[in-house]
Amino acid sequence: MDVLSDVITIMRTGRPRSARVEWRAPWGQRFPSASGSAGFQVVLQGSCWLLPPDEPPVALSAGDVVFFPHGHGYAMADHPSTPVTEPACDPSDEDGLFASASAGGQGASTVLLCGGYRHDPDRAHPLLRDLPELIHLPAGPGLNSEVRAAVQLLGAEIHQPRLGADTVVSSLLDMLLLYILRAWFTDPHGACQVDGWAAALADPGVSAALDAIHRDPAHPWTVAELGARAGLSRAAFARRFAALVGQPPLAYLTWWRLASAGRLLRETDAPLSEIARRVGYGSEFAFANAFKRDYGVAPGRYRRTVLECVQE
Repeated sequence: MDVLSDVITIMRTGRPRSARVEWRAPWGQRFPSASGSAGFQVVLQGSCWLLPPDEPPVALSAGDVVFFPHGHGYAMADHPSTPVTEPACDPSDEDGLFASASAGGQGASTVLLCGGYRHDPDRAHPLLRDLPELIHLPAGPGLNSEVRAAVQLLGAEIHQPRLGADTVVSSLLDMLLLYILRAWFTDPHGACQVDGWAAALADPGVSAALDAIHRDPAHPWTVAELGARAGLSRAAFARRFAALVGQPPLAYLTWWRLASAGRLLRETDAPLSEIARRVGYGSEFAFANAFKRDYGVAPGRYRRTVLECVQE
């Protein structure tokens, strides 16, 4: 789904982080909550335990992937009874695209690939808000082959960085996140409850309308035109879209236009008039008013604030 691709593009701010860590038993590490983040752990070698708060321990083996969409805290250890230590780094620290390290004692080895993405929690795509606190993709013959392929490439690149590693690792992190979300939303084994955005992406009509909005946000879409894309009457489409997506079609269109504008302001130096045109506003004035209503700040000031934060 192109919608999933767009979610990845919009959600991330700053540089992703990743590390390949070899742990030797006994070891236990706490990973604290970090608002505005999403993270993952992949078991490349050996086995270990995931220790979520207020939940039973989860045994993990080589090839297992765990994803934390909302940045909730957890711990990992070689055994549930092993004491866990506090992290030696700030979870919001974005320094370092990738790293490789060893830690723990002198016992059995477990190799983990971990990573994190920063995003603006106030601007997160509603698709992400529908995800559970934890997604566990277990290893197994024929399961999640795309995820495994991305993990293998990413692990090798982090372990032995070569020319172009910054670009390769950053792209592979985005690819891995996309594959994790794809695996979750298309899970044939019933782990994904078919409601909310899962149902929206699985619904041919609503999915076609979402795809149209994401492919061409500048188009002057009407509910009737989007309904025609969905193969439904105007009224039936509006009801079905609102029920699955959580807001009416044109409200979502406006949200997506402004979210896209925010990304363009952060990542390009395009003039405001061009950004207004690219996201469907007839004038810079109309765009600036809509942006300020939604973001609480004028687009020019928003861009300057982002640049000031990057330079600090």
